[in-house]
Amino acid sequence: MKGLNVGDVLEVSATDPGFISDIKAWCSNTKNQFICDEKLDNKWIVQLQKGLVNSPEAVIEKGPVSKEKTMVVFSGDLDKAIASFIIANGAKAMGNEVTMFFTFWGLNILRRPEPVSVKKDFMANMFSKMMPRGSKKLGLSKMNMAGMGPMMIRKVMNDKNISSLEDLIQTGIKSGIRIVACQMSMDVMGITKEELIEGVEIGGVATYLNAADDSNVNLFI
Repeated sequence: MKGLNVGDVLEVSATDPGFISDIKAWCSNTKNQFICDEKLDNKWIVQLQKGLVNSPEAVIEKGPVSKEKTMVVFSGDLDKAIASFIIANGAKAMGNEVTMFFTFWGLNILRRPEPVSVKKDFMANMFSKMMPRGSKKLGLSKMNMAGMGPMMIRKVMNDKNISSLEDLIQTGIKSGIRIVACQMSMDVMGITKEELIEGVEIGGVATYLNAADDSNVNLFI
């Protein structure tokens, strides 16, 4: 859509049953026009017009609205991490600036999967060994079943052609989502910057609160 001129029409097809509802919301939020849709076999086909046109379905301007979203990612559970990045990527796709603030157990999502040689004291080393190292080691909040649950969830996601958590993370970083790791939590849990994946910013509670002040949606996951 970014490459089209105002008034140009884009045709999109999808097999997701929730696509029609989502694409209408996306058009409303991004000031594009939803023209029509039809179902052909197992596909939904829609036409979208770049920019709003004069029609009863057009969104009426109501003044400036904040287009920033913030999120505190406290949990280190696989299912909650997936939900966090799906919401964040969706918000970014709708033209929002997104800040994700990772603290305590959520920091494990951002850890590199491979060991990193850094000097730590005894307690920091103990924490490092007990906590999951990276997104592929995360457990589920429910039905973890000694690690069988995450394997099942990942298989189902792959079978349904749903992006993995690792792909969602990289998509978010590449699209410009601001990913902030809490420095205080890193100190408490013995995690160093060198152990985190590329694209992570180090910050504190003031960094998060400053972003939250400019946000119209804030989530705690």
